[in-house]
Amino acid sequence: MSARIVSIGTAVPPTCVPQERARAIFAGQPGADRLTQRLIHAAFEASAIERRHTVLTEFGDDLPPREVVPEGRARFADDEGRMLRPSTGSRNDLYLAAAPELNARAARAALADAGIAASAITHVVTVSCTGFFAPGPDYRLVRDLGLDATVERYHLGFIGCAAAMPGLRLASRITAAQPDAVVLVVCLELCTLHIRPSADPQQIVAASVFADGAAAAIVTADASVGRAGGLELDRFSTALTSEGEADMVWTIGDDGFEMTLSAEVPRIVGREIRGAVDAFLSGEPMPDAWAVHPGGRSVLDRVEAGLGLEPAALDTSREVLRDYGNMSSATILFILRRMLDDDRLADGARLGTLAFGPGLTVESAMLVKRGAMGATADAVSAAEAVSAADAAPVEAVVGA
Repeated sequence: MSARIVSIGTAVPPTCVPQERARAIFAGQPGADRLTQRLIHAAFEASAIERRHTVLTEFGDDLPPREVVPEGRARFADDEGRMLRPSTGSRNDLYLAAAPELNARAARAALADAGIAASAITHVVTVSCTGFFAPGPDYRLVRDLGLDATVERYHLGFIGCAAAMPGLRLASRITAAQPDAVVLVVCLELCTLHIRPSADPQQIVAASVFADGAAAAIVTADASVGRAGGLELDRFSTALTSEGEADMVWTIGDDGFEMTLSAEVPRIVGREIRGAVDAFLSGEPMPDAWAVHPGGRSVLDRVEAGLGLEPAALDTSREVLRDYGNMSSATILFILRRMLDDDRLADGARLGTLAFGPGLTVESAMLVKRGAMGATADAVSAAEAVSAADAAPVEAVVGA
C-alpha cells in the first residue's frame, strides 16, 4: 500500500499582525526616505495578504508597542515602535525559545486529528531554515511528546520554502522500506525573526510576505493506523530551473539571516513552470486540483498563467497566503490541510503539488485524495482561527 498523509496539524504564534500594521511598522523605520516609503507601500499593498503571525510580541498591539517583552530577550522595536537590529545570536536565541513549543503544538494537533497515540510514532522528520540549535528540534519533539527514545530522527535544514516536499518524500521512502512505520513530519519557520529596517527593495519584498508558523503531518503506509482515508503520496519529482541560482538566496549575516528575493523570481517561475510540470506529468492528464506554495501573489499569478489554469484553481493557495502570509516550508502543509478536509474534493481526486525553493528549485508531488474526511474548508478555517486565538503566548510557555 502507498504511504498516505493521515492528518495535518497546524500552529501559529498568538500575536497576529494585520498587514496594514506591518506596513506601518516597516514604513516607520528610521531614515526611510520618500522612495523607500513608496516601495514599502507598493510591496505591502500588492501582497494579497491580510494578516500574519509572529513570535515578536512587541508588534502585536497598536503603535507604539505595548506588549511586554520577556526579560533578557532582545527587543526588535523601541518604545516608539521603531525597528531595531538585534544580532543574529539574539535572533537565534528566540528561535530556540519559541520553536519547540510550536513544533509540539502542531504535532499534537496532527496526532489528535488522526486518532493516533504519540507512542505509535517510529520516525521523526523535522524541517526548518530560520534557526539552528543542537540537540535540535527533532530531539525536542521526542522529549516534548514523550516518544520512545529509540525513535529515528532526521532533520532537513536550510532548504527553504520547498523543504516540506523533501520531508514528505523522505517519509514516503521510509514507509516503503518499513511498511509499519509511522512518520511524524514537522515543518517550523520563524521568518519574522530576520526582519530588519532596510531600503533594499529585495528586503522590503521579503518583509512584506514572510510570517511564522508550524505544520505537522502523520505519514504511514499501514492501513490499520489512524483514521481511514487521507492524501496518498503517489510520486515526487525535483527540477532545477535553467536560471535563478542568484535570484532566491538565503544566507547568514551579522544582524539576521539575509534573504535575496529578486523581481526575476516570478518571471523565472512563469517561464519554467510549464516545462517542469510537463516533465513531471510525463503525458498524464492535468491534476484535478492544485496545491501551490504561495511564495507571493505574483508567483501564484505566474503559475496560473504558465499552466493555463482557471482562476479558481489556486483559490486555496491564495486563501492561505491571505490568512497567514508565506511561512516558508510550513505553508504548503497549511494548504494541504484545507484540501485534506475539503469534502468538495472527491475520493480519487489527483492533487498536483508544487513548491519553489532557492536554486531555483521546483519540487513536485502527485497526491491522491482517499476517503471522505468529514470537514468542510470553512470548518477548517474556523478551527484554525480558534487555535490561533486560544494559543498561549509562545515565550510564556517555553519560559515556564
